[in-house]
Amino acid sequence: MTAALRDAPAVAPRRQAPLTLDDGSRIAVIGCGPAGSLFAYFALELAERIGISLHIDIYEPRDFAVPGPQGCNMCGGIISESLVQNLASERISLTDGVVQRGIDSYFLHMDVGSVRIDTPLREMRIGAVHRGAGPKTATERRWESFDHYMQQYPLGRGAHLVHARVEEVRRENDRVTIKARDREPEAYDLVTVAVGVNSPILKLFEGLGIGYERPKVTKTLIREYRLGQDVISRTLGSSMHVFLLNIPRLEFAAIIPKGDFVTMCLLGDDIDNAMVDAFVASPEVRNCMPPEWNPADRACQCLPHINVGGVDKPFADRFLFIGDAGVTRLYKDGIGAAYRTAKAAARAAVLEGISEEAFRRHYLPACRRISQDNLIGRLAFLFTRGVQHAGLLRRAVLRMTIEEQGKDGPHRRLSGVLWDMFSGSAPYRDIFVRMLHPAFMGRFLWSIGVAAVRGSAPRAGEARP
Repeated sequence: MTAALRDAPAVAPRRQAPLTLDDGSRIAVIGCGPAGSLFAYFALELAERIGISLHIDIYEPRDFAVPGPQGCNMCGGIISESLVQNLASERISLTDGVVQRGIDSYFLHMDVGSVRIDTPLREMRIGAVHRGAGPKTATERRWESFDHYMQQYPLGRGAHLVHARVEEVRRENDRVTIKARDREPEAYDLVTVAVGVNSPILKLFEGLGIGYERPKVTKTLIREYRLGQDVISRTLGSSMHVFLLNIPRLEFAAIIPKGDFVTMCLLGDDIDNAMVDAFVASPEVRNCMPPEWNPADRACQCLPHINVGGVDKPFADRFLFIGDAGVTRLYKDGIGAAYRTAKAAARAAVLEGISEEAFRRHYLPACRRISQDNLIGRLAFLFTRGVQHAGLLRRAVLRMTIEEQGKDGPHRRLSGVLWDMFSGSAPYRDIFVRMLHPAFMGRFLWSIGVAAVRGSAPRAGEARP
């Protein structure tokens, strides 16, 4: 060993540079539904605040401005009150061209009767939208697709929309390479996955060895019926119609009025033709729809899956999974959960770093809050399932809800619980705490006793608005 080398100062081991987004970093967002659009919007806004420039490509093969399957996003399309408020706070205003019908009430239909439940503050703050441009028979363009509308916010800040399907994802040279159909591979510093659980793209990420596994799902059925705006106003009105019917394997059902269409949503583990036929043939459904309605004359139908389990690890070095691809709200307000996870993910990536450790510390808590609330939600939904299958409970719920309609807000305890469960406007924890309130429990037990003695509930009036 030479004297020069022997006398040279010891060199400290080289520390690995932290994974961060810097000026000029490139981000790929796969999926341009609400989660993808909002993530890109928030990331660009935060980058501008801290003085860096980001290049964001949003990969989306569908055109949400086109009616039919090409622009379909397989969703019932209810915008909750809490989401409307959150979007307004982010300077995102939903116009009358996007909200096809304001929902000012719910009708709860059971075999023992029906009752109308108004919004808690008598305000029309829940919206019915089409995620795409509507069914293929939607020939008149009087309303805009919600997802297409949301796309304009990140695009207005400089994001690039790539109309191509992602076919390959590789990790190489400390970056992630995306290969889309008919395009050259592109390298990115961060990939954010914002697709739905029905997308085959998720298989690409399960095979990368990053610890990602798709969430647990259950099946839904969604149908669209074209009735015309005037007919809908005369029959269904501005109410969402919810059904708690004792039909085997049916967990939840709703009919949502929109522009010229109504959307029928059924939820259950084993949906089949027999279940659907039993639902559409029930007197409760027939009484809501116009007399000339033919259940077979539908504009479209799909059987998508929805996320009911969440993902244990919705992140890895240079990877984020948001919205339905990660963690979402149980049964309700999936778009609201997309907003919350997109915002938390953008803040973590831009302000804290894009390493697995950074995401664990700064993104995972938001996902855990949703997952923990979902556990409480499962308890809350045991209440509605019990009502579905017990005639005495159905009579008690109807009686108590009818009696509450003449009271002011704080005393409409069951009505408020049902409203927030159906609309997704409040965390399940808040709903469950209100269900355990002594005043709620006492009044409900009293209603059960009265229903057991007297039988039928007081007359609720006509089911039609």
